[in-house]
Amino acid sequence: MRVYTVLVLSLFSLTVFAQKELLQSGPMLGYSEMKEVLLWVQTTEAADVQIAYWPEGDKSAQQMTDAYTTHKAEVFTAKLLADQVEPGTTYEYELQINGKSVKFDYPTTFQTQELWQWRKDPPTFTMALGSCSYVNEPVYDRPNNSYGGDYHIFQSIHKMRPDAMLWLGDNMYLREADWFSRTGIMHRYTHTRSLPEMQPLLATTHNYAIWDDHDYGPNDSDRSYIHKNTTLEAFRLFWGNPTYGLTGEASGITTMFQWADMDFFLMDNRYFRKPNHRKSGEAVYFGETQLEWLIDALASSSSPFKFVATGGQILNTEAVYENYIRLAPEERAYLLGRIEEEGITGVIFLTGDRHHTELNSYTNASGNVVYDLTVSPLTSGSGSNRDGENNAARDEGTLVVQRNFGLMTLSGPRRERELLIQIFDVDGQELWQRTIQQPE
Repeated sequence: MRVYTVLVLSLFSLTVFAQKELLQSGPMLGYSEMKEVLLWVQTTEAADVQIAYWPEGDKSAQQMTDAYTTHKAEVFTAKLLADQVEPGTTYEYELQINGKSVKFDYPTTFQTQELWQWRKDPPTFTMALGSCSYVNEPVYDRPNNSYGGDYHIFQSIHKMRPDAMLWLGDNMYLREADWFSRTGIMHRYTHTRSLPEMQPLLATTHNYAIWDDHDYGPNDSDRSYIHKNTTLEAFRLFWGNPTYGLTGEASGITTMFQWADMDFFLMDNRYFRKPNHRKSGEAVYFGETQLEWLIDALASSSSPFKFVATGGQILNTEAVYENYIRLAPEERAYLLGRIEEEGITGVIFLTGDRHHTELNSYTNASGNVVYDLTVSPLTSGSGSNRDGENNAARDEGTLVVQRNFGLMTLSGPRRERELLIQIFDVDGQELWQRTIQQPE
């Protein structure tokens, strides 16, 4: 009997190990809504994948997503929809590959958004922020240049247990070997997404993303990048945003989502932009269609704070690198002018790119404060000499020139919402915090 038991346990262990070997990365949580949640996974080869899920503590109420067979044309990725869910519920879930469960040494849960409207005050929630995530691969890195590091930052974020994370661009770094082939692009997305330290965060926090130049194409890349539709394909395959691009627009990644009572507008600052060094023609950063959509959406939003995520800094007044004021000053003036003239309150830009963190702000002629929170870098090299920038918009005491991440907590009753911004180092030690009250 003992030999039989040992044999059964050994076969079970081998089966579990074999299924784990088929897992390349994930599972990852994508968007969360009241009636459906997106989950993502990548396998090492063609395999049948499926998610079992149930309300926390009640496995007898288990539901299953539709099964999906991963295949090479989609880099063995799959998006699975949990659509038998109810609002305001935490679910446990289990990944199955080829009909066998995959075991993890951390809990796997997701949540649906709460139906609070007309019933009670909006819920408190937390949103993690970060940009510029470089994962070393020495054979393709610049010689003697370990640009990435401190990968345990993702474990530090996970320990905070945020409800969601917003990745603010340069979420991976395409390199010379990657730029001009689909194989290279898909390899880079796969390599970064497979980082072991990242997996618990991906599996338990709902993830949304924009891109910037390094996950879109070469450094400072623009609308001329010949493989932009391939990197767009990669972005769609590897991220779980609710939509990609505006209706009637050529393409791009523009979208929006709502969490509780807050609207998040995710902008594309690469697909349509004019080359930085082209001298003729009108400067284009977001482009007319996307820009007018954003102004319409901000004017229509009843969100206490309106978060606009984009790769490059909006409010920094120093005309350096790829700051908005350097590349498209007229377009920048137009956008800020419309925010002012329309009387739009609570606008907070969420930006990355610069390899430093800071909070910028100014009060416009309508008396409304506009903010720009830059959070960078996560694991890439950090900037230096930022004190020398003549940036009139920087809030004193908010400059950080080391690897870091941000956390935004939205709390308080309706009409009196409060935003707490906290910046942490790679070990989760707080560097600074600021509180912003809902504008009247």
